[in-house]
Amino acid sequence: MLVRYPRPLQPGDRVGVTSPSSGVAKELRPRLDVALRAVEDRGYEVLVGDCMDGTGHVSASAAERAAELMAMLTDPAIRAVVPPWGGETAIDLLPLLDWDRLRAAEPTWLVGFSDLATIMTPLTLLTGTATIHGNNLMDTPYRVPEGLLSWLDLAAAPAGHRFTQTPPGEYRFGGWDDFAANPEVDEYIYNADGGWVRLDAEGDVDVEGRLIGGCIETLCNLTGTPYLDVSGFGPALVYVEAAGDEAFTICRNLHGMRLAGFFDTATAILVGRTSAPDASSLTQHEAVLDALGSLNVPIIADVECGHVPPFLPIVNGARGRLVHTASRSELTQTLT
Repeated sequence: MLVRYPRPLQPGDRVGVTSPSSGVAKELRPRLDVALRAVEDRGYEVLVGDCMDGTGHVSASAAERAAELMAMLTDPAIRAVVPPWGGETAIDLLPLLDWDRLRAAEPTWLVGFSDLATIMTPLTLLTGTATIHGNNLMDTPYRVPEGLLSWLDLAAAPAGHRFTQTPPGEYRFGGWDDFAANPEVDEYIYNADGGWVRLDAEGDVDVEGRLIGGCIETLCNLTGTPYLDVSGFGPALVYVEAAGDEAFTICRNLHGMRLAGFFDTATAILVGRTSAPDASSLTQHEAVLDALGSLNVPIIADVECGHVPPFLPIVNGARGRLVHTASRSELTQTLT
């Protein structure tokens, strides 16, 4: 697969902010202002779109959200687009986007995770445009722990750049900061320790492949459609993460994704750390093994690529190398 990397962000470039899924409630606007300043402090100009309303589960009608996202992704003056956060139903934008126009346009960074994977993963698969599965705008002000990078670091990296991230060994398990009460918060309070763990077997792992993946609860709804066709993607490091569904639902969803071929070319599978509940007789780790263990590829869990902070941003389409041993865990990405 030929991957198209957007031009790296440079000081003075414009970053577009829109909500393809959920907008920002009035009481959370002060946090939005803090997050916008975090981007501006890196030397970028910020343009906030019209689709930002937070009174419902979506920021505007599907037609309006699709039009604004298309306008930002095809405007040569906008070099990156980032939402405030995910949401619930970005899936309604997919048939409204002009995929031929997106293929023809100069590529622009699209950043986000959770429900934004519903758009970013198809964008990479259908147009070859690299996208960044990383912390959303409202999370951008948080300090990045040692070993990890911000999405802003990835978006500013030149073509051919290689960068390695390692687990910091601590994380925030359960609960979210109250942005309404404390919009300036910029430090996670970590309350648990732990690194990556291999689920399928013992032994060292050192594998390569192009990176692709996203949120299980949103991507599973694209199985069997053209929007999640990985047949031409090639050997892949596939990453998945559970946002909040209990283990039985995650198990069924992963089975469906496997049957639809999403993991057919996987050289390894990375599973994001989750605070989603276990089921009565099935843990989240067991759910993954039940669905994917028969693939006979390494499965590395508790990676920082999900809804448990901190965040390890991943470039969809980048060449990846996954190393996991008793003394070393790292993900290296190369923008080629």
